[in-house]
Amino acid sequence: MTPVDLLDLDSLLDDEERQIRSVVRRLVDDRVRPHVADWYERGHVPARELAREFGRLGLLGMHLTGYGCAGSTAVAYGLACLELEAGDSGVRSLVSVQGSLAMYAIWRYGSEEQKQRWLPAMATGEAIGCFGLTEPDHGSDPASMATRARRDGDDWLLHGGKMWITNAPVADVAVIWARAEEGVRGFAVPLGTPGVSVREIRRKMSLRASLTGEIALDDVRLPADALLPGAAGLKAPLSCLTEARHGIVWGALGAARDCLETTLAYAGTRTQFGRPLAGFQLTQAKLADMAVEWQKGFLLALHLGRLADAGKLRPEQVSVGKLNNVREALAIARQCRTILGANGVSGEYPIMRHANNLESVLTYEGTSEIHQLVIGQRLTGLSAFA
Repeated sequence: MTPVDLLDLDSLLDDEERQIRSVVRRLVDDRVRPHVADWYERGHVPARELAREFGRLGLLGMHLTGYGCAGSTAVAYGLACLELEAGDSGVRSLVSVQGSLAMYAIWRYGSEEQKQRWLPAMATGEAIGCFGLTEPDHGSDPASMATRARRDGDDWLLHGGKMWITNAPVADVAVIWARAEEGVRGFAVPLGTPGVSVREIRRKMSLRASLTGEIALDDVRLPADALLPGAAGLKAPLSCLTEARHGIVWGALGAARDCLETTLAYAGTRTQFGRPLAGFQLTQAKLADMAVEWQKGFLLALHLGRLADAGKLRPEQVSVGKLNNVREALAIARQCRTILGANGVSGEYPIMRHANNLESVLTYEGTSEIHQLVIGQRLTGLSAFA
């Protein structure tokens, strides 16, 4: 039970879920927390080393079955995401992109040969994957993607580019989405293929403990068996995003919890005007409001996780979770910063790092506006996207 658990939410989890959470929390405490401020400041993270450690614990593709994957529940995966993001959003992104985007796309839409080739190595962290959907000019509008795939005999030729691709600088395989004559298709592209080049995106102010890249595809020749045979149409990559957004619903709570726990400890020991900050009414009002929002966010995430485990989770429900929990987590981080005052911007505390990261989380895998429109379409029956 954490200091912010007002409602005894632990009682809603079973023993296995609590055990998985504890294992991941210990890993983050031992392997991430002592180093993450330095990773963030330097804009570098030992992604391959971390991936192998996460693989040994079964965290990569942990909610998938077979091919060396753990086959855990959606709730257990969510709890793992929460603990990882309590360390840093970038660390959680490494796991989410690997398991819920790259691995999930191959697991759901790939051939048996593709699954056997990639998934066992990705589950152990020996191979790293990325997910190439976003383009320099097409973020929230993937239907307008400019990357093209055309047949050339038995082969495929890919031409175009992808932008803001997590894990790309260290990835072994990219799941690339391109428009073909028959519609959007997915391809498993080894990043050593001639014509593929990757440039790391530097000078980020957010997610600095995460490796992000741009992928250029210059008439990349791929054999026919690079095509993901089960992926036809835009619904395929969008289903992968829905899968990954579930982890974000949980992960954002981890960043918010770390901010809250840090702020509670700080306010209890920092003295102003002869008393601890925690003893002032305005401070307690802020803390109370933030703790209530955190409880509500956890209950929402848990409900969505139980729906997912029952096979009943719908995309617009995930949009509710992503919209609410990321928005509230960012508000909590900003409010916590005010309580820490000038110390809130210091790298000695995690508050500003979490706040900066959450600015990216608010945008990626569906901006708040996109999720509002998804929910609005469900409520009204009318699409407002075009």
